[in-house]
Amino acid sequence: MPRHATVDELSQILVSFAALRALGMSERAIAARVRSRELTVVRRGWYVESAVWTNLWPESRHLLHVLAVVRDGHGSGVISHESAAVVHGLPLYRRNPARVHLTTDAPRRIASGPDVFRHVCPLPPEDVTVVRGITCTSLARTVFDTARSLPLEAAVSIADAAERSVAERQREWNEDALARWRRLMTERIADAGGARGIRSARFVTGFAQARAQLPLESVSRLQLHRLGFRVLRVQVPVAAPNGRWYYLDLGLDEIDAFGECDGETKYRDEALRSGRSLEDVLLDEKCREDWIRGTTNRRMLRWGDAQARTSARLGHHLRSLGVTPPS
Repeated sequence: MPRHATVDELSQILVSFAALRALGMSERAIAARVRSRELTVVRRGWYVESAVWTNLWPESRHLLHVLAVVRDGHGSGVISHESAAVVHGLPLYRRNPARVHLTTDAPRRIASGPDVFRHVCPLPPEDVTVVRGITCTSLARTVFDTARSLPLEAAVSIADAAERSVAERQREWNEDALARWRRLMTERIADAGGARGIRSARFVTGFAQARAQLPLESVSRLQLHRLGFRVLRVQVPVAAPNGRWYYLDLGLDEIDAFGECDGETKYRDEALRSGRSLEDVLLDEKCREDWIRGTTNRRMLRWGDAQARTSARLGHHLRSLGVTPPS
C-alpha cells in the first residue's frame, strides 16, 4: 500500500544528477535508467528510485518535488500554498500538484517556470517559518492561502488538519490553543478585506473542525452540508463495553443517525489492521455497530470515498438507504 514519508526520509532517497555522476554513472546510463523506468525524474536533475516513488502518497511525492526545488535554490521566494501544506504535514485531498508554489513580496513580477509557480504578494516576517530546514509560509498563512485558492474539498481538509495539529494531543484537546487559533484566523480574514478568494476563506475557516481525523471525514461533512445538513457533530463518543468509548465519524442529529465514512486503506493496509486478519476486522466492526445501534437506537449509515466525491453522489447514496437529505 502507498505510504507517507517524512522530510528526513525523503531527503535520503532524493538524489541529484551530480551525485549519480559522482557514483560513476555516465549520462547515458542515467538516461537509460530513466527510460527503463528504474528512475523517476522528480524535476530536471533530481531523481528517485521508481519502486520507492510508486509506493508514496501524493503528498510525499509533492514533498520530494519541494525538496528538489529547495536544493536547487534558484530564484527568490518561500514555499507556499499547497506546497507549504505538505511541508507542514497537511493532506492534499485529490491533489497532485505539477508545480511547486513559492511566494515572494518582490516589487516586480518574477517569472514562473515549468514546474514552479511564483506568487507575488506581501509576506510579513511573521508569515514565514522554517520546518525541517525548509523555509515556508507559517501554518496560519498556509491555511489562509489554500482556503482562498483550492477547491473547497481540499481546502476544508487542510483547515481541519491544521486545527487538529494545533489542538490535539492523543485525543486530549487544548481548547485554549484552539480558541487562539480560531481568533487568529478570524482576525486575519477580517484584515484581508476584499482579497481574492476571501469569501471562500471565510467559509473554510468557519467550517473547520479540529476533531475530524481524516480528509474523507472532512469532505463527507462538506458534502452533507451542501445537502442541507446543519447539525453535524464530529467524532461523537458512545460508551462501549468495559468502560471504553467508541467514536463515530459523524453525528447526523437531524435524522437521528450516525455516519461512518470508510476508506479502503482501513481494510487493505495490514499495518492499520494491527496484525489482525481482514475477517477479524470485519467481525469487530459488526460487533461495534451492533452495540452502538442497540444502545443508542440510532441508524448507522456508511459510505466510502466514491460516494463522498460529490454531494450529488452522497445524496443519491443516502436516498438509496431510505434517507432524505434536508434539501
